[in-house]
Amino acid sequence: MKKKIAMLLGATMLMGAVLTGCGSETASNKPLVYAVEAGSAGEAVAQEKGFEYNSVAAQADALMEVASGTSDAAIIDLLMAGAMIGEGTSYPNLTLGEELTKEEYGIGCRKGSDLVSYINAVLAESYADGSMLEIAKKYGVHESLLEQAACEYTAAAESDVAYIQGKGTLIVGITDFKPMDYPGENGEWIGFDADMARKVAEKLGVEAEFIVIDWDNKAMELDSKNIDVVWNGMTLTDEVKAAMDCTNAYCNNAQVVVVPAE
Repeated sequence: MKKKIAMLLGATMLMGAVLTGCGSETASNKPLVYAVEAGSAGEAVAQEKGFEYNSVAAQADALMEVASGTSDAAIIDLLMAGAMIGEGTSYPNLTLGEELTKEEYGIGCRKGSDLVSYINAVLAESYADGSMLEIAKKYGVHESLLEQAACEYTAAAESDVAYIQGKGTLIVGITDFKPMDYPGENGEWIGFDADMARKVAEKLGVEAEFIVIDWDNKAMELDSKNIDVVWNGMTLTDEVKAAMDCTNAYCNNAQVVVVPAE
């Protein structure tokens, strides 16, 4: 999949020139309408650039909007685009347009949570022993991995880690976001993030439980303890880092425009 992403990125120079030449307008001189996931980095980019947009529940829904003609284009994560559009995918008639940002993924926990330190330690250990790379290769995101510095877990006086161990589950807030979190053939959640979350749960001695959340309300879900962690290809924006404590970045990404293929 990563080779495909590189090929898609190679096309962004031409497509970017086309979009720039149009001034973000259709052939009839009407402004392009972009589909974006509510509360996402894609929505933030659309707002920043003054685009006209429709907010939808998930990035997969944004692709459906373009495929159905309800929206002219979508703004989604590059890693998702590599898995979901083009030949041999769910959306063979969609293609990559302009790359709008460069960004990094991180994992979100409650403010003051020592789970951040615990996850950072597991990420560092998994990167060092090669198991993180093997999981990344399984889902085609290995070339986007970021090196993890050595990290040791430091427990807090009011420990979130102890709370999670006491109840026996690590509740992971997600959306349907291939290749990070998505349902497999038997309905079990799989993906790079899902597998890494299970790895952390195993280290904690608990079970991982995955709950689909409203992405726009992810901080509220954490604060109310409906979930313990947001682990779903989450871009480390200033807004996200102000709303929750976040782990070290573990993966590169970008926000890209997706349009119908000519």
